[in-house]
Amino acid sequence: MEIAALVRKQGYVANEDLARTFGVAVQTIRRDIRRLADAGEVVRHHGGASAPSSVENIAYSERQILNHREKEAIGRRAAAEIPDGASLFINIGTTTEAFARSLIGRRGLRVITNNLHVASLLAGGDGCRVVVAGGAVRVRDGGILGLSAQSMLEQYRADYGVIGISGIDDDGTLLDFDPEEILASQTIRRHSRRVFLLADHAKFARRPLVRAGHINEATAFFTDAPPPTRIRDMLTANGVGLHVVDTNVRKRT
Repeated sequence: MEIAALVRKQGYVANEDLARTFGVAVQTIRRDIRRLADAGEVVRHHGGASAPSSVENIAYSERQILNHREKEAIGRRAAAEIPDGASLFINIGTTTEAFARSLIGRRGLRVITNNLHVASLLAGGDGCRVVVAGGAVRVRDGGILGLSAQSMLEQYRADYGVIGISGIDDDGTLLDFDPEEILASQTIRRHSRRVFLLADHAKFARRPLVRAGHINEATAFFTDAPPPTRIRDMLTANGVGLHVVDTNVRKRT
């Protein structure tokens, strides 16, 4: 899309300037910017758009509503693969929080997490025992990080590790922003018998700074749209299960 290319080139462009450049109404530009922002290709602002940052994540409050329906569908689909009585790690992220919501009411689960939001979602029921990592709480999103959290995660080995990610590069490299968060995620992958990677389609357009691993390290990948052909071929070649959810399927009541 030419709009996204121009925004990435200039860093920030006002809606009025985009409208003049492309010879369309400002209202049309606003609609296009909204769609591009939902896809993760630009960051929408009042009056314009900027390029996504490679060094700073989108604010947690914005990530909670960004592609919310898609994240909920991904979370439901992944949770359906977890049997009662299983043990699992759940890491930091809004998609893994959607996954945790879909575990409410399940029986006999043991959850180890460094995510305060996940802990609060699951600790209230009698069907799930929650172990919370100790360490410094990152106030902006409830993540628990640092040496204490890392050391505690190292003490467990679980049936499943459920992780989110901030970006996926064209070659399948997983990318994120915080080295401490990446260390926790890598520990979870090493100590899990099966690894579920959860990411909506927008993660393929984001390029955070720090390498976090590779998509081939997952056992199964859950997303809401068919990934690029190169990624699909990698998943197939490495035996990684691909689950593309139908976002029109509503949660049963």
